[in-house]
Amino acid sequence: MRFFRFLDIAVVTALCVLVPDRSASAARNTPLDLLSFTKARASPAKLPTPAVRLPPVAYEWYSPGTIVIETGKHRLSYVLENGESIRYPIAVGREGFKWKGTAVISDKKENPDWYPPPQMLRRQPWLPRHMAGGPKNPLGERALYLKGTLYRIHGTIEPDSIGRDASSGCIRMLNVHVKDLYERVRIGTRVVVLP
Repeated sequence: MRFFRFLDIAVVTALCVLVPDRSASAARNTPLDLLSFTKARASPAKLPTPAVRLPPVAYEWYSPGTIVIETGKHRLSYVLENGESIRYPIAVGREGFKWKGTAVISDKKENPDWYPPPQMLRRQPWLPRHMAGGPKNPLGERALYLKGTLYRIHGTIEPDSIGRDASSGCIRMLNVHVKDLYERVRIGTRVVVLP
């Protein structure tokens, strides 16, 4: 009986040593990023916004301020002054709607209205002829219009499409990412679309 009592005390003592202290003093000694990660894990409803600044990649052969879209890698890169770039995951055109070449941003709009082009209406006649900007608008919260094309770089209401061949040729981005890109670019920005 004494042996089991000793064993119980030993197990409880070991658990106290192994289980980290969750008190306020322990929280003060925890690095902020680890603490916020722990809180996010504890409460899935409060997950942090996706990071905007993704790992840089070298693009020294493109001038700063250029947008480089690699459709095969589902990646849009914005070239910075130091030859590196900010990368964003994207959705691109599905089979038969992929394209390559160069373009220039001719317009920028916040919460853009959507007017499906005639070619899209011929394929999908049930689509509305106009949809005002808002939470159900397929262009998301920002749109960058590409001169001389029917294509745009825009947000999306279908975040699950990012990383896939899903559009009718437009470049889709997460709304948080397109809002960041929107603030960085100006009308006249060169866009290079690679296979």
